[in-house]
Amino acid sequence: MSKLRLMSQNQWYWSDNRPEWQELGLDSSAATRMHGHIQVFKDLMPDVVGGQEITPEMQQYFNWYAAEEGLPGYAMIWGNYTPIIYRTEKLEVVDTEYLRFPTEIEGLPKRYNDSGSKGANLAVFRVKETGKLFIFLTTHLWFKRGNPEHPKYCPGSNEARAFQLRMDKELIEKYRRKHGDIPVVLVGDLNGGSDSEALIPVMWEGGYEHAHDLATDYAIEDGGFNTLTTRGPGKWYTGLDYLHTFDHIIVKDFPKDSIKRFDRYMPDYYLKLSDHAPVYIDVEL
Repeated sequence: MSKLRLMSQNQWYWSDNRPEWQELGLDSSAATRMHGHIQVFKDLMPDVVGGQEITPEMQQYFNWYAAEEGLPGYAMIWGNYTPIIYRTEKLEVVDTEYLRFPTEIEGLPKRYNDSGSKGANLAVFRVKETGKLFIFLTTHLWFKRGNPEHPKYCPGSNEARAFQLRMDKELIEKYRRKHGDIPVVLVGDLNGGSDSEALIPVMWEGGYEHAHDLATDYAIEDGGFNTLTTRGPGKWYTGLDYLHTFDHIIVKDFPKDSIKRFDRYMPDYYLKLSDHAPVYIDVEL
């Protein structure tokens, strides 16, 4: 068995230093915040990370700072704003494909891909220690809300998210047809809770399960979201559980009892980095 830590992290799509942050004596720029994200990697030492909202500039700073601070052997698989970062000494890339979601969806009235940032990035990995294969996909779904009373309402948003998640799963099945019924990890910012009427049918169809419900040793209940914005750092939400947050890890066909831990990383310094806490699982494969 090989022990792996698989993580999802929305790093907050922002590269400049906002005036509001400067007035607080702080710096929201990618050049500063990426030092904090490097610290997250040093603290957790994840083996695979599926990113969301990571701009090209942020990706460049990550590569520079990782080299400067001696992070061991991380490489990045390009995926627009959803790259995959992995440890080369533990994993070998067998296949990879990036999928950008369409801006217009037949039968829906609006456009559903702001800045072309919404999409999915897939890699098939071989675990060097054991030779076992698994699929890892990171995704970021459309963000506006389907409730007409919500200030961020956009007609068709629920349907757009469901459509995009089905595209993710179709991409996964493409590579399972090629490599066999290997384990699957789908991580990402789904912009909806796992009790969402838009996502429930799609999330759980085809044998997918929430990693929270399979963890044998520990599963955090907290949703891991905070109030950080362009106006300044945030505070952790209270009372937001894993069902109602946006950041999920759903899995398929992992060996029984192989998922040991489902957790979120929520140190106070993270309140200056992103509004989404990293969520990760520890597995044996």
